[in-house]
Amino acid sequence: MRKPLVALVGQPNVGKSTLFNRLAGERLAVVHDIPGTTRDRLVTEVEWNGVSFDLVDTGGIEANGQRQYTQTLSASSANFMAEIRTQSQLAIREADLVVFMTDVIAGITATDIEVADMLRHVNKGTSDSKRPFLLLAVNKCDNTARSIDAQQFFSLGLGDPYPISALHGRGSGDLLDTIVAHLPITSATQQDNDSISIAIVGRPNVGKSSLLNRLLSHERVIVSPVAGTTRDAIDTPLTYHGSDITLIDTAGIRRKGKIVPGVEKYSVLRALKAIDRAEVVLLLVDATEPFTAQDAHIAGIILDKARSVIVVVNKWDAVPKDTYTIDSYRAMVRDTLQFLDYVPVLFISALTGQRVNKIIPLALNVHEDRNKRAPTAELNKVIRSALGEHAPPSRGGKRLRIFYATQVATAPPVILLHINDRTLLHFSYTRFLENRIRARFEFSGTPLRLAFRERSD
Repeated sequence: MRKPLVALVGQPNVGKSTLFNRLAGERLAVVHDIPGTTRDRLVTEVEWNGVSFDLVDTGGIEANGQRQYTQTLSASSANFMAEIRTQSQLAIREADLVVFMTDVIAGITATDIEVADMLRHVNKGTSDSKRPFLLLAVNKCDNTARSIDAQQFFSLGLGDPYPISALHGRGSGDLLDTIVAHLPITSATQQDNDSISIAIVGRPNVGKSSLLNRLLSHERVIVSPVAGTTRDAIDTPLTYHGSDITLIDTAGIRRKGKIVPGVEKYSVLRALKAIDRAEVVLLLVDATEPFTAQDAHIAGIILDKARSVIVVVNKWDAVPKDTYTIDSYRAMVRDTLQFLDYVPVLFISALTGQRVNKIIPLALNVHEDRNKRAPTAELNKVIRSALGEHAPPSRGGKRLRIFYATQVATAPPVILLHINDRTLLHFSYTRFLENRIRARFEFSGTPLRLAFRERSD
């Protein structure tokens, strides 16, 4: 399920990054008095009153033809202002809610007026012309007098201004209450149908488009060519042997230093949203190139979001092989991407079609395991066997005891174990129990979470 997206926009030096850090609860964005410090967008997850959403920080927008900041901007920052403006406009179109930030000390500027006009006329590009909900936040209201001065921004025509102090936290709770109250619930956080969503992600030029085209031309696959179903990716609904599937195609995710300023920078956010919406993720890597930190970074994102995953090694036809090549490469995949044995690794060629016909059946099996529920009796039998095979850890003469186990959730599966003392747990023994559970129930490609509850709880 995709989280709603909230974007912070406004002219340079109004405190967007400071508010971003305040709402995120940690210093993620670089804060400086020099306008133009924030060039790239930052994205983080924020939770308030039990509601989670993704918050994106954007660079400051200058009015067209406006030169009020040119003298304070560094030469490199000034060169990026056009790209920063483009990225901010993209963020506005992608967002479910936009917080337009202004500066009570600077008052209403020409840039504020232009950005306000842009926000009033933005169209999200959907068939029903829905627009993001707009909130006007007036920053640097550190006292009552400045909060009163914030009322002048009512003339921008964007509704009631919210006086806040991002630096000191004043008014941030009220702002969050309003944000959460206006976030979409059904349309943004729930799937529109019961189809199985499969996202294809990876670095540029690893063959994502070639793989998608090869998958869609496979025999016995009925394709419905619906493009632009969502705002953040091209979704292709298809039916495979009676199973409804939605393939989510994404742009390649470059490492930060290689991203070209402009539209391409938004591909990372779109890929993140695609992973959020997917149940199974195909992580595509290039067999002809060494693994990079970016491959590991993308894998980490998938794991952090608890999505089921299949590592698909493309261009296998171009790799010189001997008897041990495939085993050596599989071991390198697991070591580099920090995947354990539960993640399937499939070697294909999108160009020749080699083993491509195995991808959809494997993804359906992984999806089935993601939603599998282990019978309680069988689960406890596995735990008892594991306890007999390897005694639980002890400390100070007291040994860990496991009284009972049951699966309390699926997608991903969560196993709850009732124990005597949580302080006796050790990571290595938790991993041992997970391996024994997987040996019996498999849970292929799917993260398995073990939760523990003391008898006193």
